[in-house]
Amino acid sequence: MVQAKLDSLPAELSFEAYRVWQPPDDRQYELFGGRLIPMNPPTPLHVNISQFLVYQFQRYFAERGIELVAKSEAGVRTEQASSRIPDVVVCTRHLWEKICSRPGSGILDFTQEELPRLVVEVISTNWQDDYLWKRAEYAVICIPEYWIVDYHRQQVWVLTNPARPDGYDVAKYAPGDQVESAEFEGFSLMVDDLLNPPLVEELMRQVQLKQNAMAAKLRDLGVDPESL
Repeated sequence: MVQAKLDSLPAELSFEAYRVWQPPDDRQYELFGGRLIPMNPPTPLHVNISQFLVYQFQRYFAERGIELVAKSEAGVRTEQASSRIPDVVVCTRHLWEKICSRPGSGILDFTQEELPRLVVEVISTNWQDDYLWKRAEYAVICIPEYWIVDYHRQQVWVLTNPARPDGYDVAKYAPGDQVESAEFEGFSLMVDDLLNPPLVEELMRQVQLKQNAMAAKLRDLGVDPESL
């Protein structure tokens, strides 16, 4: 069944054709050198890590009034006939709105000077892609910061300074460490939380409980929280 679907895929696609191409199944496909590469379905932990990172970036931007967005499942064109789908993409709000206004998949296109500020890959089974091939592709188009989150090896890499002659500088973090972003001052996460994150729904519930408690205290003081 799976092989039959793979056999029915186009042998080669241009980037323009890939951007509007509709998969024959529920899988996601990256484009590499004009060939379609099926992506493995993510594990539940993989999903939790991606959602946790998107949530943390969104909170950071909102709290500081920064007009950036964090998205999952957005594409990034890396070569003339290659396009990747990182687990997290951070870009300007203006750029994301521009991408949303055109037909086809949401893909940042470096040939139109559409580059993310940061991308994250969560390691699945194809570790060579993230540590080797995508690392080189992201460096060549000068994405400022690239995170690799590897829950199999219990480590996080933060790669910066892609303009170096041999590619990114690498900072490696292990459990017990605090991951620091070079691109976003003050954004940090504990490796332990990143490798085994709480559910985003629980984090949102805790925030709502705090807000409800604060509103109740204000009402006890005779202050209408809606007036603040």
